Amino acid sequence: MSNTVNTVTGPLSVDQLGVTLMHEHLLIGYPGWEADTLRPGPSREQMVATCVGKIESMQAIGVQSMLDPCPNDLGRDVTLAREVAERTGFNIVCATGLYKQDEGGFAHWHFRRETGSAVAQMAELFIHELTHGIGDTGVKAGIIKVATGVGEITDYEYCVLEAAALAATETGAPITTHTDEGTMGDAQQRFLTERGVPAHRIIIGHSCGSADHDYHMGILDGGSYLGFDRFGLDILVPDSQRVDALVKLLKKNREHQIVVSHDGVWCTRGEPFPAELVASMDPDVLFDPTHFHRNIVPQLLAAGVSQRQIDTLLVDNPRRFFAGEVPPAVGS
Repeated sequence: MSNTVNTVTGPLSVDQLGVTLMHEHLLIGYPGWEADTLRPGPSREQMVATCVGKIESMQAIGVQSMLDPCPNDLGRDVTLAREVAERTGFNIVCATGLYKQDEGGFAHWHFRRETGSAVAQMAELFIHELTHGIGDTGVKAGIIKVATGVGEITDYEYCVLEAAALAATETGAPITTHTDEGTMGDAQQRFLTERGVPAHRIIIGHSCGSADHDYHMGILDGGSYLGFDRFGLDILVPDSQRVDALVKLLKKNREHQIVVSHDGVWCTRGEPFPAELVASMDPDVLFDPTHFHRNIVPQLLAAGVSQRQIDTLLVDNPRRFFAGEVPPAVGS
């Protein structure tokens, strides 16, 4: 167990995390964004201003910390995160890791795989960024990010998972995952735990993409955390489904293994989101990091969820997860 977690401004006592959202993005950029010279995206000054504004809105409702699990190949900018954290006094944990095959930096690592060295080089990279720092920034990652696509895990994605397991078992770092459409989380959990990663050091992200209660319970009974971390993205799954699935788990007193967030994307490199797509989403909640507090918490309370359970999702679980503590038994 550890009493500190790496943030972009240095190590922080886990007891100082407070209210924490566990999956928000200051910035993303899909590989190849730099090729579109007509649409470079916002300036650094614009991105800093946008991120500072979002964080100030979070601070106004009592949020103190967030995890930005952007992997290395999705536009990650830890110096931007550090500048924003320093300006606001807000705690930001960043990640090392690689994204899924169809939307990540597959081409580079595919070439490494042809030489037979991809897994070892990935693991070496993750370990260095966790223990020494990211490039020459001095910023250390606090978590490993991995991802898989819909309905299957590709050979390449298994390479990333294997490298993540090697890095996690060597450093003790936790892992958070991306899943698509609520699939493959159980397979991710099984693969990682079979390679020595403690189940309670794993968050199966975007689990709220599924309404399958048995799927959720299987992951919980396996000892990992569920990420109900896409509130507000009704274009993928309506929040009503997320709330119903979450309430069902909370009524079984499974609150000790669930973390929450929005998977908001505040800034982009290039222009990955077409205007017509953005226009189809609710502007009152789209990428708004206050949405869970403003709109979801009242629904949970109305459904009979206790404030104590909500505090567990927002405060106790992030602290316990980063500390490496085993979640308490159901009903304790």
